[in-house]
Amino acid sequence: MVNVRPIRTEADYEAALARVAELMDAREGTSEGEELDVLVDLVEVYEDKHFPMGYPDPVAAIEFCMDQQGLAPRDLVPYIGSRARVSEVLSGKRAITMSMARALHEHLGIPAGVLLQNPAPADDTSLTGRDADRFPLKEMAKRGWIPDVPDLKGRASELVAGLLGRAGGTDALEAVPMYRKHDHQRINAKTDPYALRAWCWQVLASANDDPPPVPYRPGTVTQEFLGEVARLSLSEDGPVQARDFLADHGIALRVERHLPKTHLDGAAFRLPGRPSVIGLTLRYDRIDSFWFCLLHELAHVGRHFDGRADGFVDDLDLPGDDVREAEADEWAQEALIPRDEWDKSMIWVEPATLNVIYFANILGVHPAIVAGRIRHETGNYRLLSQLVGTGKVREQFEEA
Repeated sequence: MVNVRPIRTEADYEAALARVAELMDAREGTSEGEELDVLVDLVEVYEDKHFPMGYPDPVAAIEFCMDQQGLAPRDLVPYIGSRARVSEVLSGKRAITMSMARALHEHLGIPAGVLLQNPAPADDTSLTGRDADRFPLKEMAKRGWIPDVPDLKGRASELVAGLLGRAGGTDALEAVPMYRKHDHQRINAKTDPYALRAWCWQVLASANDDPPPVPYRPGTVTQEFLGEVARLSLSEDGPVQARDFLADHGIALRVERHLPKTHLDGAAFRLPGRPSVIGLTLRYDRIDSFWFCLLHELAHVGRHFDGRADGFVDDLDLPGDDVREAEADEWAQEALIPRDEWDKSMIWVEPATLNVIYFANILGVHPAIVAGRIRHETGNYRLLSQLVGTGKVREQFEEA
């Protein structure tokens, strides 16, 4: 195992996250697997110290559990009672009883201590039971998502409500995306639901502030459409070209860094009467990662959003059992490197730089995409590191 340094500064923290990204597929028991375990522990300690997460109120805990498990309010009826009672609990109008807490704890795994707190009252500024001062207000203000004013906590409800209003108001509130179900919980175990909501609302607000020049037409995003987008990767400024191309088809692409304790790669949204929106964090600032994440989210727009409003938040490190995630992966992979071409090439047997470039030219995509696929399928992330374009994407959006 290499010498792992303590995390004392924000630069150390960013470097540790980048190294974690490289090691995500490291096998247990190997030196790289041990390095990953140590780094994750250090990241969690740093985040707990510098980005403390407030103890969630009962409504936020229930909604977070619903997001993780893909549950709808009707699924809570066996534990809370009638649909009307579920609605009252989720809106903060009805307190959680001991029997409700026991059932929710037993069947959904929500800590009883969280459920038996006094819930926040519901009113026009309470965000339906969410405590506005639990949002990462300092970081949101630092990034310009909300005004940087004195007494952030004292004005939390006003500031968060302002962001929510820009995001789409009630539509944005009700369209908080669900997480993919997955088996590996550790990296995502401490996800802060308030930080996640803030990021989603900022992406939506940014898209609403500067919407695409044309409305989105259902049926636009097909497998062939994804192939057109993939071919833009050949250009040096392909990511920016992709943003402009999507805008011309009614799809807003926004890049916003992820907040601490969110660990997400991207999200796709479709709110009633508004443009389709894709948000990317560029958590891994590499050319191969950008194109796969973008096409994965586009696949959600094409396969799952046409005709209805919804949202998905994706952490692409984590395998999931949601069939829609598998479908999105399938469309993205097929658009970038068709399966029959991949199988015929046997490129992973002799992944020399010139072979990768030659195969990428045949496909009409950036060599980073082929290099990234080889690294992913072989599990060897030391291969072809000079081809994946590390640090070549975010700078394009910051300059544009």
